[in-house]
Amino acid sequence: MKKILFLLFLCPLILKAQNHSENIQKIFNYELTEGETYENLRYLCKEIGNRISGSPQAAAAVEYTKQLMESYGFDTVYLQPVMVPHWVRGGKEQAKVLNSSKLGAVDLNVLALGNSRGTGPNGLVGEVVEVYGIEGLRKLGEQVKGKIVFFNQPMDPTLINTFQAYGGANGQRGSGAAEAAKYGAVAVLVRSLTNRVDDFPHTGNQRYNPDYPEIPALAISTKDAELLSSLLKGQKDLKVYLQNNSMMKEEVLSYNVIGEIRGSEKPEEIIAVGGHLDSWDVGEGAHDDGAGCMQAIEVLRIYKEMGWKPKRTLRAVMWMNEENGLRGGQEYAKVAKAKGEKHIAAIESDAGGFIPLGFSSSGTEVQRSKLASWRDLFTPYNIWKFDVPGGGADIGPLRDQGPILIGLHPDSQRYFNYHHTAADVFEVVDQRELELGAAAMTALVYLIEQEGM
Repeated sequence: MKKILFLLFLCPLILKAQNHSENIQKIFNYELTEGETYENLRYLCKEIGNRISGSPQAAAAVEYTKQLMESYGFDTVYLQPVMVPHWVRGGKEQAKVLNSSKLGAVDLNVLALGNSRGTGPNGLVGEVVEVYGIEGLRKLGEQVKGKIVFFNQPMDPTLINTFQAYGGANGQRGSGAAEAAKYGAVAVLVRSLTNRVDDFPHTGNQRYNPDYPEIPALAISTKDAELLSSLLKGQKDLKVYLQNNSMMKEEVLSYNVIGEIRGSEKPEEIIAVGGHLDSWDVGEGAHDDGAGCMQAIEVLRIYKEMGWKPKRTLRAVMWMNEENGLRGGQEYAKVAKAKGEKHIAAIESDAGGFIPLGFSSSGTEVQRSKLASWRDLFTPYNIWKFDVPGGGADIGPLRDQGPILIGLHPDSQRYFNYHHTAADVFEVVDQRELELGAAAMTALVYLIEQEGM
């Protein structure tokens, strides 16, 4: 009798798991044969291009994604206003070693870091002091007064998780100028954050300290960082000329773009899935983060094409201003809290359109355990990493509202070859890898809307 009762209990669970497995296979089969993620990304990159907050291109991307989601027949598509910073590069930067006893005058490949102030049209000249990270700067202290601080801490190549390596070296980029200004430096050069040695400088955000001067901050390519370091070893009075015209303008009204499919059973429970619509002003923002935006829209499109009615509300969100302000993510969370919305999960794709390996997450032990319990449903698709801590920048402000925060976790080995560079263009995105990521996100959304969190 006990055996019969056990079997009666077990059968529905087996049938449910089988049904989930079949539907996940349908998702992958459909995306890999009839997906539109890749072509939508092509349009975003090639027709609109780079999309820094406040720019005409960012405004065009808002209109494009709104119209795209409307064309797919989502239940609701709307714009959420948000004021964003408007930083402009102001033309091509210049950097030149002036007095190398070995090579004479040498041009260097540089890009102004985000939010950097300019040197003025005449540029500036200073002796260069090399340091490794913020701690290296602090050891020198006032010795850097009147000089250009050259931060040359590389990403750790021994770390297999390149995002971990990036985080370990990012302090010099994010706060290097602010810290150097405390000691009287006139500018900073920051080694680009990549393991590759090449000629592409990597831009990225940096923040000033309001208590100290806002000095110019420029990234230098890894190849030229190696060159500059080698020259400094033989010549301590090396001088460099820097010139950039970047500036911060008045804030601009922009928008998060949101599309919804309303839940049929528990519409008050929301699953947000998205990426950030803005990019840096170089390249085309293909991996960062056009890929994530198009994957998120594809999740809802697949539901419409399948004729599926989700139990819970699905929401595709294109956040604005992740790169140099995070205003879109902050505003989204603020509005959600003010409205009393109940997010049970927020999923972000902002690690490139590479082959998916799993999902990172942050949340309660119960939430993360439930996520991990679905691992076997994903292993046929070589998606197996469910124990990585994380989430995403734009969904981070939702943390105190209780949802599990989930990030798509692709293979990271090539991401920092393109991150924040002119090389981040549509052509470096692989169609199949991009589509596998879209399918993985859809499969996860499917399980959450069916089972809850």
